[in-house]
Amino acid sequence: MARIVKAPEERRAEIVETADRLFREHGYANCSVEMIIREIGVAKGTFYYYFKSKPDILQAIVDKTLGNIVELAETVAENAALSAMQKMEALLGNSHIGDDDSLEVAEMLHLPENRELHELTNIQTVLQLSPILARIVEEGINEGVFDVEKPLETIQFLFTGAQFLTDGGLFGFSEAELRSRRMVMQTIIEKALGAKPGSFGFMNPIGAVE
Repeated sequence: MARIVKAPEERRAEIVETADRLFREHGYANCSVEMIIREIGVAKGTFYYYFKSKPDILQAIVDKTLGNIVELAETVAENAALSAMQKMEALLGNSHIGDDDSLEVAEMLHLPENRELHELTNIQTVLQLSPILARIVEEGINEGVFDVEKPLETIQFLFTGAQFLTDGGLFGFSEAELRSRRMVMQTIIEKALGAKPGSFGFMNPIGAVE
């Protein structure tokens, strides 16, 4: 059978997509580079041409996931049909930005061997999403629902604190402890942005499953 030759970007994307699927099916720790290679049907040298190691391919998955989240946030922020508060609800509902896929990637980052990548990802998340959220806050100021002097700096402080403290994998918080801190986070956000008390209740809907 003739070997299928693919363009470099197509081959790289195939490796990322296959590894992403296998990590989710078998768990990151239980999935080896050999498993990825066998699944695709390529030589080991082909894999290492694109990626140095398993953590390197996880980095690619994280980059792709973060890129999708940023794209989603930009789409919401640019939607002229939504008010500033509606945009916040679309992005921060249930206290996180992103879908179930992004949560699964976050779980892989919680593993001890991925601590450095986890920290770098948190930094990039704050740096890339804060300007988008700040623009929404500025809209809210014009609409009269927010009252804050420095939107970007305020969002960065809030975002960084939320990312760090509510990371259950880092602190080992129980679900009840996490929910308690998310409730406090909601109050802090409302006060910091000069928003009406309870206006960010969408972050902690009653009966929400953690």
